Amino acid sequence: MPVLTTDAESETGIPKSLSNEPPSETMEEIEHTCPQPRLTLTAPAPFADETSCQCQAPHEKLTIAQARLGTPVDRPVRVYADGIFDLFHSGHARALMQAKTLFPNSYLLVGVCSDDLTHKFKGFTVMNEAERYEALRHCRYVDEVIRDAPWTLTPEFLEKHKIDFVAHDDIPYSSAGSDDVYKHIKEAGMFVPTQRTEGISTSDIITRIVRDYDVYARRNLQRGYTAKELNVSFINEKKYRFQNQVDKMKEKVKNVEERSKEFVNRVEEKSHDLIQKWEEKSREFIGNFLELFGPDGAWKQMFQERSSRMLQALSPKQSPPKVWAQYGGFQPDKLHKPS
Repeated sequence: MPVLTTDAESETGIPKSLSNEPPSETMEEIEHTCPQPRLTLTAPAPFADETSCQCQAPHEKLTIAQARLGTPVDRPVRVYADGIFDLFHSGHARALMQAKTLFPNSYLLVGVCSDDLTHKFKGFTVMNEAERYEALRHCRYVDEVIRDAPWTLTPEFLEKHKIDFVAHDDIPYSSAGSDDVYKHIKEAGMFVPTQRTEGISTSDIITRIVRDYDVYARRNLQRGYTAKELNVSFINEKKYRFQNQVDKMKEKVKNVEERSKEFVNRVEEKSHDLIQKWEEKSREFIGNFLELFGPDGAWKQMFQERSSRMLQALSPKQSPPKVWAQYGGFQPDKLHKPS
């Protein structure tokens, strides 16, 4: 367990340097054996009690400027972020990403408060502590998870885990009788702010569920959950099941309507094609009709030709003038008269 020297604390009680033994001339020769950041993501992040930093080398207090320049070079900067992390969402992940990337070489420790502390100071959670611990272990930005983290950070806790900086959003967090539980961390120069993600929070998600409670209750009843599991009364269960049946009927009617519309659309398309083809054929038919029976059509010409032939056939043939002249012409007085 680290031991603080008499001059190793600031006015706030936060240690200026951490070591397991009082400072000595030979202490600087001890190499740092702090855990290194995870390089692969093939396994979840370990718990702190499995990999507590047992480094014997002194941890001199760093400034934010030094840490951003890559100091120290022989160990990672140990950054701590804490929270409840109920219904772990993208807002949580983005905050941890910011904490992880504050400095060139960071080792991110994430503290998760227990159910007892959370229910006492904040309220009931949807996920229990074991579920919340596991959610954090599988976040890619986390190097180590500290279970049952304290609500307010103490000098002893910071010493034990050799924490250099604490990352959290800059909004004062009033709780446990304090206007800001991070006030002493800020005064010690160990606080590094992160930015909240607007539009997403655990409270927002719970509000959506409460607002649409009936929808989700019906959904889960339909998926096989019992009314007892959902804490739904007998009357509400019957109401939800009836509404589900109504919705099924509406869905069937909707499907029938869609199919009917689809059928009508197909009929309209075919009707349009048929009308278009009929128009094309009718134009062709009318053109052929006019060509045949029109004023100058082939039928008129044929009729005229046949009429002319019939008139010629019915009309008597007259003797040619030359024959009449040969026989003295037509002499009516010489015609034989009956006696």
